[in-house]
Amino acid sequence: MLVDDERWVRTALRYSITKLFPSFHIAHECENGLEALDWMKHNQADVILTDIRMPLMDGLAFIKQLRVSDYQNDVIVISGYDDFRFVQEALRSGVTDYLLKPVQDDELKHCLNQWLEKRSRSKKEEKPKTDTAAFPPSTIERVLQYIKETPLGEITLVETAKRLHVNPSYLSQLFKQHLNKNFVDYVTEQRMEEAKRLLSATSLRMSEIAERVGYSDLSYFSSVFKRMTGRSPSDFRKASRSS
Repeated sequence: MLVDDERWVRTALRYSITKLFPSFHIAHECENGLEALDWMKHNQADVILTDIRMPLMDGLAFIKQLRVSDYQNDVIVISGYDDFRFVQEALRSGVTDYLLKPVQDDELKHCLNQWLEKRSRSKKEEKPKTDTAAFPPSTIERVLQYIKETPLGEITLVETAKRLHVNPSYLSQLFKQHLNKNFVDYVTEQRMEEAKRLLSATSLRMSEIAERVGYSDLSYFSSVFKRMTGRSPSDFRKASRSS
């Protein structure tokens, strides 16, 4: 996957990668880290080439969110000469390699060849998996997975029950039994966690964040956020940035 806010950079990378590695497939292109994270909720890429300086969510915030969310993708950073201190921080976050702009074909080829060799070694070192039969996921595990993969603004008890072919009342009781909280409270907690992530890691407006997590009324979103976190969304953003 290619992540860069400049379209010409993505176009040049796509052309070079296709020319140098015909077997590679460019799974997706994104303009910023937030867009890339949204895409990755339902898709997969083996290696990500990302810029550092991007709007909404920059490369460093994107890499940190990948690690926090436990994504195992390899990441190669693309940066300008004046971004080296950011590159150092990215390397500390576990990125595979970095390339300087403008990316030269020989450097790109060397970098991706090294990545292929590393990937090949990792596969050989993996222990053979046993053939024990896997237990099917329980209903509650399926529900939690559905909530994780679905945009928070689209989640309701009735719709979730419908998607998983269970009765809404049964689903509500199941949540209370297994998680000691009701379905609505759990979803609200997830919405607030996502709102905190967006407030601290992006430059989205408050109204945009509210809409992304399922609130069309900004004042109601702010009220719920303050009730659950003890701070208004704007105060939380200021505190997270100052720290």
